[in-house]
Amino acid sequence: MSVEHPSGRLVAGYARGDTGLPADELWAVEAHMEQCADCRVRLAGAAADVPAVTALLTAVRDGLEPALDRSTPAPRRRRRPMAWATPVMGPWLAMVIGVSVVAVLLDRTAGWTRGAPPVLLLAPVLPLAGVAAAWSRGLDPAFELTAVTPRAGLSLLLRRTLTVLAVVLPVHLVAGLLTGVALAQWLLPSLALTATALALGSVIGVGRATAALGALWTAAVLAPAAALGRIFLLRPEHLPLWALTLAAAAVVTLARRRAYTIPKSLR
Repeated sequence: MSVEHPSGRLVAGYARGDTGLPADELWAVEAHMEQCADCRVRLAGAAADVPAVTALLTAVRDGLEPALDRSTPAPRRRRRPMAWATPVMGPWLAMVIGVSVVAVLLDRTAGWTRGAPPVLLLAPVLPLAGVAAAWSRGLDPAFELTAVTPRAGLSLLLRRTLTVLAVVLPVHLVAGLLTGVALAQWLLPSLALTATALALGSVIGVGRATAALGALWTAAVLAPAAALGRIFLLRPEHLPLWALTLAAAAVVTLARRRAYTIPKSLR
């Protein structure tokens, strides 16, 4: 039956736990109490007149109050840096820095590198290793947990990418100063390759995108430089092409930002 406001008899019987109440009336009272604050006040008043109820409330209160007095506020949650980095990124970034140091040493000691400075050849492509470690199913052991969190997606990937660049770019800047490599000559290609990895990652996954770009860089730049001592795609006249690539990759990444919320797209 439907009850607009339970009668005093029903409220008193419900407070006493009267087992003689019809099931439909009991259900109607409970359903009404969930929505009516005034009737809950009536129920509290009726329960205060029931010795069994007051004895139970007193026992519960007496048991809880000492524990509540001894309790201390929970410590304030500290923001975890996991949104900006993962444990697996550390070794990869250390490897990237180590390779940069070796490139500087080769440039300063090996005469054959004068036509193709190792810093110039490696600086644009090395951030890809850190980007792969930042968000890749095969390299991040916590990928499955991270990918299903509410904060997963392009914003998380961008934060981790910025962490990679914040570590790697200053190292390459120092390496460029030590070897005489112009900043724009490697910085613009580096940013363009990183942005392209993010754009391509929305289609085939970040790990596969960085691997594909690394292989393409080896075939188009590193191999000819080692075999012929000539630099391709890194001359000053190629900078407008890299700027266009960077802009196009940024547009594609933003246009496909929803793809980064699907874990299977970030293999």
